[in-house]
Amino acid sequence: MMLEKMLKTFQKLRLEFYRKIFTRVRDGSLSAMEVFSLEIIYALGRPTIGQFARFIGISQSNATYKVNSLMKKGYIIRQPSQEDGREYNLELSEKFYGYSDMLEENVRTITRNVLEQLTPEEIAVIDKAADILNKELDARAGLRD
Repeated sequence: MMLEKMLKTFQKLRLEFYRKIFTRVRDGSLSAMEVFSLEIIYALGRPTIGQFARFIGISQSNATYKVNSLMKKGYIIRQPSQEDGREYNLELSEKFYGYSDMLEENVRTITRNVLEQLTPEEIAVIDKAADILNKELDARAGLRD
């Protein structure tokens, strides 16, 4: 029973994410692949081009091409790395953040509505489950908190 509910929940979250992508693609300024690239860079949190390339499994030159295209469109800013001055961290511009809040605000609203219907004990259990779920997802993606 729980597995089916989790699958339904993830399916609905994916559908909302895809709706968001098509909203961005519709105006013609970005391709679906560019939107996915921006979302990955956002999720990785200031990656280098090499980290971005490794995560999505493409060559560094292919990643550089994608990043340069997004820079020309004003969605990415390259900042010199503080750890290694020869590398750059990818930061998202205000132009990106103008779009990105749509999905997150939806999740915040749904979460607030759900939490209002639960007891503090139930919230504690869900909070613990969310921590465990995030650790599992991070481990599968090779991410660290």
